[in-house]
Amino acid sequence: MTRLDTFESVFKAADKPVFTYESIKVDRILLVTDMAADDAAALVPQLREFLAAVDDGRAEWTVLGAADFDNVKSLLDRVEDSHPDLIASWRHLRSDAWHWPFSLGEYLDVLVQATTSPILILPHPDAGRALPHSIRDTNRVMAMTDHLAGDSRLVNYALAFTHAGGQCWLTHVESDHDFERYMEVIAKIPSIDTEDARATIKAQLLKEPRDFVRRCRAAVEAEGLPVTVEELVTTGHRMSEYRQLIEDQEIDLLVMYARDEHQLAMHGRTYPLAVELRQIPLLML
Repeated sequence: MTRLDTFESVFKAADKPVFTYESIKVDRILLVTDMAADDAAALVPQLREFLAAVDDGRAEWTVLGAADFDNVKSLLDRVEDSHPDLIASWRHLRSDAWHWPFSLGEYLDVLVQATTSPILILPHPDAGRALPHSIRDTNRVMAMTDHLAGDSRLVNYALAFTHAGGQCWLTHVESDHDFERYMEVIAKIPSIDTEDARATIKAQLLKEPRDFVRRCRAAVEAEGLPVTVEELVTTGHRMSEYRQLIEDQEIDLLVMYARDEHQLAMHGRTYPLAVELRQIPLLML
């Protein structure tokens, strides 16, 4: 390696992603259901309690029941009229497809992509898959991504939805399948020491998100937020890692990105997780 290469590597290593804390305001919440209007309105007190971290009782709630929309376009029109800071609904809205674990349902698949409002996706009330602690509080919130370093928006939402005194888990899972695929390529290049590359690349992949979590933790302490920042940075199979953590730590809310600026469909790695992790609410950004 030349001196120039060494200098460039050192310079890049010193360029660390910065976490910028911003408070999240949720003043208008739209609850979308397929129930009768009165039955839907009766859910609001429970959801207020669940969302106490962002709704201190002063948020304005709008409730849509089955009679308020009859197709996707009419729902999108109602959303546009409401300008909500948060939309709350459940999987397989106006559908019995909750019997099968293959999608979020027609309405949610479109709504997640067609609006810029964050969407809280609740377990379907008839499916019986919710964990016992689900929709009670948000004492344990988890931010999920495979590019945590520098992702202030995701972290800020996770912090905002974490109840005072609770835990905010910042997680980053590198796909071991992808890692091994690149290592197979590296192993075919004679000029690269494969074992050294394996150790150093893996260490760097995990170092960056760990450093970012430390900066997030320092910012939370500096702001005096009543939240404990926990960390999971590892390699593995994303689905199994997250499922295990949700069960072990009794996670109440999973925060993840849904939109991909480069495509119309939901973020490719998010959709399988959103479909399969049905036991707790998801906050889709």
